[in-house]
Amino acid sequence: MHSLKRFLAAVSLCCAANVGAETADFGPAVDINEVKAGSLLLQGQEAYHQAPRVDTEVSMRITGMIARVAVRQSFTNPTSVWTNGVYVFPLPEDAAVDHLKMSIGEREIEGQIEEREAARKTFEVAKAAGKKASLVAQQRPNIFTNTVANIGPGETVTVAIEYQQTLGYEKGKFSIRFPMTIGIRYIPGSARLTGFDGGGWAFNSDQVPDASTITPPVTETHEGHRNPVSMTVELNAGFPVQEIASPYHDVQVTNIGRYRYRVDLSKATIADRDFVLFWRPQPEHAPRAALFNQQAEDGTYGLMMVIPPEEQWVQQATLPREIIYVIDTSGSMSGTSINQARRALLYGLSRLRGEDRFNVVQFNSHTSALSPQALPASAANLSKAQHYVSSLSANGGTEIASALTQVLTGEENPQRVRQVVFLTDGSVGNEARLFEIIEQRLADSRLFTVGIGSAPNSHFMREAASIGRGTFTYIGKVDEVETEMGALFDKLQYPVLSNVRLEWASGNDGDYWPNPIRDLYIHEPLVVSYRLDTPEKSVRVAGQLAGQSWHQDLTINGSAKAAGLDVLWARKKIASLSQSLSRGAPRDAVTAAITQLGLKHHIVTAHTSLVAVDVTPTRPAGETANDAHIPLKKPSGWTMATSPTRLQHARLPQTATPALLYLLLGALFSVVGLLTHRGLWIR
Repeated sequence: MHSLKRFLAAVSLCCAANVGAETADFGPAVDINEVKAGSLLLQGQEAYHQAPRVDTEVSMRITGMIARVAVRQSFTNPTSVWTNGVYVFPLPEDAAVDHLKMSIGEREIEGQIEEREAARKTFEVAKAAGKKASLVAQQRPNIFTNTVANIGPGETVTVAIEYQQTLGYEKGKFSIRFPMTIGIRYIPGSARLTGFDGGGWAFNSDQVPDASTITPPVTETHEGHRNPVSMTVELNAGFPVQEIASPYHDVQVTNIGRYRYRVDLSKATIADRDFVLFWRPQPEHAPRAALFNQQAEDGTYGLMMVIPPEEQWVQQATLPREIIYVIDTSGSMSGTSINQARRALLYGLSRLRGEDRFNVVQFNSHTSALSPQALPASAANLSKAQHYVSSLSANGGTEIASALTQVLTGEENPQRVRQVVFLTDGSVGNEARLFEIIEQRLADSRLFTVGIGSAPNSHFMREAASIGRGTFTYIGKVDEVETEMGALFDKLQYPVLSNVRLEWASGNDGDYWPNPIRDLYIHEPLVVSYRLDTPEKSVRVAGQLAGQSWHQDLTINGSAKAAGLDVLWARKKIASLSQSLSRGAPRDAVTAAITQLGLKHHIVTAHTSLVAVDVTPTRPAGETANDAHIPLKKPSGWTMATSPTRLQHARLPQTATPALLYLLLGALFSVVGLLTHRGLWIR
């Protein structure tokens, strides 16, 4: 009984500490009826107070296959007290963040790369000393946090980060994507009552131990500060372009020279959906291969893109197929997303052939199927499936693990190609566990992910498809369904280029990534980063196409020069090392290798962070600074409620862990602990 008393008392202290953090004093109160401009208001114990704001400027410089991107985040403190701003933000999952600069007025402080825990300690020491500091850390390959310490009343501190990434190329067009918000993640597992350690609305759980760092507060588009984003793209295509467009934003395109263009957002936009830009070469200038290289002190770095001839693909015979369609019907898919998913699935059913077999599986908090087994693609079965799909609605949690376990059987069938098409927004926090399930149960199935909605979890979608030896397709709006699903079915119809490898003329194995290279499909290029100790004259790309040997030779001498290829190589190697964990690689060895790469190439990883510290304290002695977690905007098209947050009252999302239960339990334990402490109960 005494142990129970001590436990309840400890829980009560934990909960009381969190309540204190939630109701911190942010200065003079604001009359909610007198607010004229859009502002986020922090709700204190008896009044509202204005919250810090973040404005973002994005500048992209694109040359060939490489983009260099600068992101400037300006933190403004409209309160009358000192504040520490905490901002969770998305980046492309392959972004190699290698530069940080903090600006206070005319002064600029360069960030340094340190091991993650060392960087955090450096930041906390500076924060406690009243110095301005910024800490950029990776929570997922596509989720980062920027924490800025000691922003004075009415002051603005600007933090600029830079990253390098490769472009996408598919179906004859180049593209780049910049994510602007993060969907509300489903957090499975039992909560660990440790408080809101990372400032998010979710408790850490046994399945997602860092849930509080990846669940930032979210507001409706019309509420609070707009979180505006302005963007400029300088595009040096290097060839004649017949089309430049952004499917989800209004842009202005200006020709500024030979094959060079400037692209601007027509106006600063609310950060509630991903930005995508694509450009299409004139047909006679469509690339078949591209090579770039960079000489460095430790060798030669290179980037290679190869497009296998498509006429060789379409001449191959195809095997009968079993296609399993899996559709996410959880609460995060409500609104526009479920409409897109239903339409995509109906289109997929219409593309089935008579010799195919199929099934439809839906999942939310539970998993259910149209049929216990795959059905022949007869007219009657297809009609039954169409009616089933049309009646689907979105509600409940996002239990992807149970769906993957059901559809990935772990069985082999050499007489039939088994393809799983997975339609979801991927709004989950337990990605690592899901990757393990795919690795363990894939067998000879192939997993094709289809990202639905304005801000899908592209890290999960792309990585799941890579481990599943399939591809990732993104559908951002309803009128893209037939085009994107049509391209996906072209891939599903034709055989893959498998067992892909690089063979160097000198016999050197080379250090290239990704390694192993995943299967390739029609319309897709092979993109590989490599490092060589000594220069090579040529390389052969080899593989198996429908059981037949295939190869293509490339000359390296005379390839185009480029900068930053060492950083891209390191990022791709880090991604492959991280993926090896799902195959049972030793965690300590992987952690050490990633840390070494991050420190050597000055990039942010799961185990290294960038930190910038001003040398002069600015917060007066005796003053304190409160933490303020700055919310993101809810993705466009979502109808589910915004997430609970310390900054405002909001309803709980349908797709979240039963956080309300945990909050009530916390309050109950707090009361029980208080009563126990005073000797009024549990004697």
